[in-house]
Amino acid sequence: MNDFDLYRPSEEHDMLRDAVRSLAEAKIAPYAAEVDEEARFPQEALDALVANDLHAVHVPESYGGSGADALATVIVIEEVARVCASSSLIPAVNKLGSLPVILSGSEELKKKYLAPLAKGDAMFSYCLSEPDAGSDAAGMKTKAVRDGDFWVLNGVKRWITNAGVSEYYTVMAVTDPEKRSKGISAFVVEKSDPGVSFGAPEKKLGIKGSPTREVYLDNVRIPADRMIGAEGTGFATAMKTLDHTRITIAAQALGIAQGALDYAKGYVQERKQFGKPIGDFQGVQFMLADMAMKLEAARQLTYAAAARSERVSLGGGKEDLTFFGAAAKCYASDAAMEITTDAVQLLGGYGYTRDYPLERMMRDAKITQIYEGTNQVQRIVMARNLP
Repeated sequence: MNDFDLYRPSEEHDMLRDAVRSLAEAKIAPYAAEVDEEARFPQEALDALVANDLHAVHVPESYGGSGADALATVIVIEEVARVCASSSLIPAVNKLGSLPVILSGSEELKKKYLAPLAKGDAMFSYCLSEPDAGSDAAGMKTKAVRDGDFWVLNGVKRWITNAGVSEYYTVMAVTDPEKRSKGISAFVVEKSDPGVSFGAPEKKLGIKGSPTREVYLDNVRIPADRMIGAEGTGFATAMKTLDHTRITIAAQALGIAQGALDYAKGYVQERKQFGKPIGDFQGVQFMLADMAMKLEAARQLTYAAAARSERVSLGGGKEDLTFFGAAAKCYASDAAMEITTDAVQLLGGYGYTRDYPLERMMRDAKITQIYEGTNQVQRIVMARNLP
C-alpha cells in the first residue's frame, strides 16, 4: 500500500504542465491584452502551439497526432487559459470539432480530416446551436436532403467558435424531421465548400480574440461519405462529444481562475496601506483562502472527470461520465466567476481598469458558465444522471 499516486497526476503530466506554462508565458501572455483590446485572432498563440504540437494534442498517434490522454489535454488548455482564455480555445475547440469524427466517423473520414488537424494545417469547429435552438439543440432547423451520392445542406448555425478561421466544421442537420433527435445526422463541411459563408464577428463581453460568428449553409452540396456515422445518429454523437468536451471548458475555467489568483496573490504582497502589505490583513487572507479552496476543489473534480473521460475512450464503460462532465464544467465555471470577481475586488480600483489583467479574466470567465450548455442545463443533466 506504499504506492499512493491515486490523486496525483503522473510525472509526465507535471512535465507537460511545466513545458506548456513556460511556452504560454513566453509566447502567448505578451499578446493577451492586445488580442483582447483589438478583438483579433491570437495568431501568435496558434503559431506557438502548432510549432510545439500543442494545438490538437488529443488526435491519436495513428493519424499523426500526439495521442495525448484526456488529462494531458486538460492541462494544456488550463495552462494556456491561465494567460489568455481566447488562445485556450484553439486546443479546446479543435477537440470539440473533431471528436465526433473520432467517436463515430469512418476510417476514411478520420484519415482525411484528422491528419491535417494534427499537422496544424487546419482547425476544426463545431456547429450545433442555431438562432432558435440553443439549450433545445434537438429543435434545430438546419436540413440535409439526400441527392444521389450527395447531401445538400441548408440552414444557419449560431455561436460558432473560431468560425471563419477553421477549415473544417462538424455540422448537425435534420435528415428526418419526423424523428426529432433521432432524425439528426452529423456531417463534415469544409470552409471552401460552395455555399458556405460567415456572419460578422459577434461583439462580445469576453474571449474577444476567439471569433464567434454565424455559419450560413446555402445549398451546400457535399459527398455522402462526409456523413459522420450512420444517418440519424448525429444527435447521439453530439451529446457523447459534450460529455467529453465539457471537461475542457472546466479546464479553461481552471486556467482563468488560476491566472487571477496568481496575480491577486502577488499584488496583495506588494500593495501597502496603513503602513503594511494588504496581504497582512485577515480579511484579505480569508478571501485568498476561499479562492484557493474553491480552485483546488474545482481542479480535483475536473481531473477526476478527465480520468473518467479517458477510461471511457479506452472502452471502460460509461463511468458516470455524463454526470462528472457536467459537474466539472458547472462547478469549475461557477468557481472561476467567483474567483475572478474576488480578484478584481482585491485590486480595488486598479482591478477595474484595463491596465491590469483581472477585469479581462473576469469578463472571460463569464462565458464558461454559458457555452457547451448553460450551468442551469448542467444541473438538469446532473439530476438526470445522479451516480
